Amino acid sequence: MASENLAREAAEATHGAVDTPIGVESAFPPFDAAAFPSHLFWLAVSFGLLYFLMLRVIVPRLGGILEDRRDRIAGDLGEAERLREETDAAIEAYETELADARKKAHGIAAERRDQIKADNEAKRRKAEDGLTEKVRDAESRIGEIKAKALSEVEDIASDAVEAVIATIAPISADRSEITAAVKAAKE
Repeated sequence: MASENLAREAAEATHGAVDTPIGVESAFPPFDAAAFPSHLFWLAVSFGLLYFLMLRVIVPRLGGILEDRRDRIAGDLGEAERLREETDAAIEAYETELADARKKAHGIAAERRDQIKADNEAKRRKAEDGLTEKVRDAESRIGEIKAKALSEVEDIASDAVEAVIATIAPISADRSEITAAVKAAKE
């Protein structure tokens, strides 16, 4: 028991003396109605300090962070819009150059097609002129051959008529008369 008394005395010396009747246990201090006013006071002080800390330190820092983020987002959106406009301008320039290149290619193709057509037309005319010349030469040779053949036909016809007359009738005909008769029959 002596050791219990010593322990109790040490506890009282450390925590202060509590006037509680012997055999009655004290209530848990937060639930002790006698301690409510002091608890409410310290609650108000703590809340006031926390409110002051939030109002003066934390809220301005959060506001600054939010403002920085809003500015950064606005800047990023502005940059994205600028880049989109540059991209649109580059695409438009590319499409314009592509259309110009297509026009130029079609123009070159049309020019080349016209040049080839003109070359082919010139070659065709040259070939036609050459053929016309050959036809004229052939017609003149045919005319010469025809004239020669016709002149020979008269001689052949005259020889044939002379042979027929000699065979059919025992008369003699003069060569000039036979030739004149063949010419008269021919016309």
